Amino acid sequence: MNTSHETGTRIARALEMQQLDRLAIEEYGIPGIVLMENAGSGTAAILGDFLGSVKNSTIIIFIGPGNNGGDGLVIARHVLAAGAHPLVIFTISPEQLHGDAAVNAAIVDKLPIPTIILDDSFNRDTLLPIITQHHVKNPVSCIVDALFGTGLTRDVTGYMARVVDCINELRTTYHWPVLAVDLPSGLDADNGKSLGASIVADLTVTYGMAKPAHYLHGGKTIGRLHIVDITIPHGAWQQLGLQGMAITSAIGKSLPERPGDSHKGTHGHLLVLAGSEGKTGAAMLCCRAALTSGCGLVTSVVPGELNPIFENGLIEAMTLPLPASTTTLSIEDVDYILAAAIGKKAVVLGPGIGTDDETEQLVLFLYQELSLPMVVDADALNILAGHREILEHPGGPRILTPHPGEMARLSGQGTKEVQGDRVETALRLCRKSDKEMVTVLKGAGTIVTDNQGNWGINTSGNPGMATGGMGDVLAGLIGSLLAQGMPVWDAACAGVYLHGLAADIIAENKEYGYTASEVALMLPAAIKNCR
Repeated sequence: MNTSHETGTRIARALEMQQLDRLAIEEYGIPGIVLMENAGSGTAAILGDFLGSVKNSTIIIFIGPGNNGGDGLVIARHVLAAGAHPLVIFTISPEQLHGDAAVNAAIVDKLPIPTIILDDSFNRDTLLPIITQHHVKNPVSCIVDALFGTGLTRDVTGYMARVVDCINELRTTYHWPVLAVDLPSGLDADNGKSLGASIVADLTVTYGMAKPAHYLHGGKTIGRLHIVDITIPHGAWQQLGLQGMAITSAIGKSLPERPGDSHKGTHGHLLVLAGSEGKTGAAMLCCRAALTSGCGLVTSVVPGELNPIFENGLIEAMTLPLPASTTTLSIEDVDYILAAAIGKKAVVLGPGIGTDDETEQLVLFLYQELSLPMVVDADALNILAGHREILEHPGGPRILTPHPGEMARLSGQGTKEVQGDRVETALRLCRKSDKEMVTVLKGAGTIVTDNQGNWGINTSGNPGMATGGMGDVLAGLIGSLLAQGMPVWDAACAGVYLHGLAADIIAENKEYGYTASEVALMLPAAIKNCR
């Protein structure tokens, strides 16, 4: 990992998790049934904590055709031992199960656990009377979804889609919470999208480590997430060389220290090239976020005629009005800009600058020639999208911060394709760079990748952030962390997490309707929280 500190917890894609299971079984000699036992027993313990107690309640467990179903059968045994009354509902005949799942089905068959075997004629009306009978005897406290695990790649249709719909309806109608085994059934483990039909869970218990879906599009359907250690040896993790992580509050360890004898020159000087006529707010938000996140000094390079706006609106930052740039930044002032870059620690380029011809020439020149670490955002990205061959040859370390639409233009894909595999799309964008490069693909579950193959998924943030100016704040925040001396990867990861956390703090009292300015002003609280 190209980082001075760990910035989160490791996560694995579906194929990587399968490889880890295989290594544990084949190279370390841990039988698969032991891994399954650890998964099921750990889940039962978490369920007991979640409910307070399972004693004298009915736990409905839906069993699917693979190892996920086997995990559900282990759960049935353990909740029975804890005093619950499990009701096992097979979506296939138990005789059709294989391997470790079949072994556990045979054990359950010998225990006082009632079972129901569904078939293709299943519908809600035939199942509900049976469940109601058990509900009358012992109140239902939870439904366990053990239908499909992380290996699902095909759409859930037909009979199994009806089962999924039934579980969701029971949850909604009777307010019975749903526990998902490993991943809510019907979600793609790698991109979090629903494969036709998918479970909405209140609690998800996953094994070994989290998967991308736990933080991506499926986040709202995951509920509370718990990770169970199923005793895969640490050597297996190291052998596989996993490069993915969930970006969490662990980023607090990477934040710059503030010595007692520090002064404004100790904490970096950021150069911001942002704003144009009608978009001065983008520059101000960017500079404000840089200042509220601890940057010692900020200089905003501005079109000359717009300088009074900046002088009045952003009194803590310095401004550098350009003589030839009247209302937009121009290549004619490149010498002034290069002189201003001397002594600076980082640059932000792009928020609100527009795409005029002379601005375009300036962006292309600075991207290729300036050696300072640079955050490239907004209009600068749109300019580069028309010159994709230049992306591979930056003048120094770069952090690109596209939203999905900008990423589509940069990558030559459609937005739907970008969103279909956010991790791989972001990796591809920076993989070919001959300098250090990080891509921050914004959105729910912001993706951070670098050109060494490392990738992370941000775990902070909320839907209230879907409003104008948030990207300008993020650009200024990341630029500030760069200027304070953070490595490129750490600055990107810390930036996206703190940005989302500041919004989460606001959302405790205001679900939505807050502004980007409010998020910028909440950054000090987010930093304190992380520390």
